Amino acid sequence: MSTVELDRMNVFMAVREAERPARRAAFSLAAPLIAFLVAAFLAPILYLLVTAVGNYETREVLPRTLVALESWDGTATPDEAVYEAMATDLKIAKANSTAALLGKRLNYERPGMRSRVLSATRIVNKLDARPYKEKFLALHHDWASPDLWAIIKRNGAPVTPYYLLTALDLEQAPDGSLQATRGDQAIFVNVLGRTLLVAGLVTLFTLLLGYPVAYILTIAPKAIAGIMMLMVLLPLWTSLLVRTTAWVVLLQSDGIINDVLMALHLTGERVQLIFTRFGTVVAMTHIQLPFTILPIYSVMRSISTTQLRAARSLGAGPLSAFWRIYVPQTLPGVVAGCLITFILSLGYYITPALVGGPRDQMVSNFISVYINRDLNWGLACALGGVLLVVTFAIYLLFLRLVGADKIKLG
Repeated sequence: MSTVELDRMNVFMAVREAERPARRAAFSLAAPLIAFLVAAFLAPILYLLVTAVGNYETREVLPRTLVALESWDGTATPDEAVYEAMATDLKIAKANSTAALLGKRLNYERPGMRSRVLSATRIVNKLDARPYKEKFLALHHDWASPDLWAIIKRNGAPVTPYYLLTALDLEQAPDGSLQATRGDQAIFVNVLGRTLLVAGLVTLFTLLLGYPVAYILTIAPKAIAGIMMLMVLLPLWTSLLVRTTAWVVLLQSDGIINDVLMALHLTGERVQLIFTRFGTVVAMTHIQLPFTILPIYSVMRSISTTQLRAARSLGAGPLSAFWRIYVPQTLPGVVAGCLITFILSLGYYITPALVGGPRDQMVSNFISVYINRDLNWGLACALGGVLLVVTFAIYLLFLRLVGADKIKLG
């Protein structure tokens, strides 16, 4: 190494050493924010993903049964040793009050298993000796089914794809292969498509309504623009629940909108507006309008109007000058506003629940049902994980199509 290179290296090291206190100070200032993001953002997401594949119930309640099933061939009804192990595990589950936990888990994959597990728990708790197999088979024919024991054996693994597969309308066959969910149980892909459709419609309508408003805000006199901006911001100062409830009042059959339509003789009878897709999209569009208008307005405000006058002086028509000169410069704000509105619309819960009908409920509504009513945290987290992946994929697609430098909030 030459003397010049050695001197350069020494200077570089000295500069880095001199900057070290400043870097430490900067990190110490950012540390509370980093800790907050980890605790409030990353940790819940990790917990959601872990819960979506967690499979602890069967392993905790039936440890001896799972050991006995290791030698089972998977085709015929298990032998007495498996039933004896099951009886022992259920006696312990009775003492620990965990039998219902096992029954609920098996009930997800085989309806009716919760009652059968609880019934078997009550029976075996009174038995002291063999044979156990005959007693189980006398309770219900399911206890002789190889498919049931295959499910129990499969659930001995610490993780399971069941919840994620269910969220994608897939299921595992008894032999472990994947197949489409049958019948009316295949609903989640349709719900996800509905969620994307509603979010897309809301984004489109907010853009069509918000772009002219943002443009008028930039060219209106200051007094008028101030009043208009106040009207744009005012909904943000009101609770989402209050705004949604207001739309319930407006859209109902005896509401103001139907009264106006009847008074103007636009309809001969009252129109069903509430509990419809139309009502859901209208209410969500109103709520999301400020989130689309503000990024577009912030970008428009930085565009000089002299460019349009210059284009006109060079022979361009008003529409041509606006479309070819002005609109391309507003694309960063348009992309940012549409992206914010679309992503926020994907997670809507209150508005579709109050204004929409049964066919208008979105993924968030089903997540709420599985958490609050069914206590199925695994499937709720799986649906949340699917929605998270879809949202992230859409965000990456936006970046791919328009570029990160084209997204600006101001």
